[in-house]
Amino acid sequence: MDTYEGLGGPGLRRLETLCAGYALLGGAMLLATTVITLVSVLARYFFAKPLVGDFELVQVAVATCIASFLPYCQLKGGNIIVDFFTTGMAPSRQRAFDALGALLLSLMMLVLGWRAAVGATSVFESGESSMLMSIPIWITYALIVPGFLLTCFVALVDARRRLATRGTGGGDE
Repeated sequence: MDTYEGLGGPGLRRLETLCAGYALLGGAMLLATTVITLVSVLARYFFAKPLVGDFELVQVAVATCIASFLPYCQLKGGNIIVDFFTTGMAPSRQRAFDALGALLLSLMMLVLGWRAAVGATSVFESGESSMLMSIPIWITYALIVPGFLLTCFVALVDARRRLATRGTGGGDE
């Protein structure tokens, strides 16, 4: 279900394009992770010599993939909503609770993005790197920040949309 059906407008289309592009980037990284894992397993099986540091690459890629899929998932309404307590409520109240949930998600993503950025700076300054491949750890932190911040923005747009349609339920108040 398209959460933003009927809202249209160039701004929303740009946001959807940005989220889809970021998700595709995450998908490409996931595909690369799969290939790295396959090559490592085959090298271990046939030559008794796996790729050195393959798990380090997988860690970086998976963290980045998760962060890159979050904005698109939120935009499309793909996140799980536990509606056990709101099932019997009027649709306007359900939208209000959904808007509150979107606002809380936005706040959480803002905090995660902020702390990941602070962590990236701190780890960059310390020069910490991975054990086998010497990959700078700050890169992983830096790669997840845009996904968190984009999800924050999408959740704000979602909350605004839900609040804007709050009184238009047609007798469900």
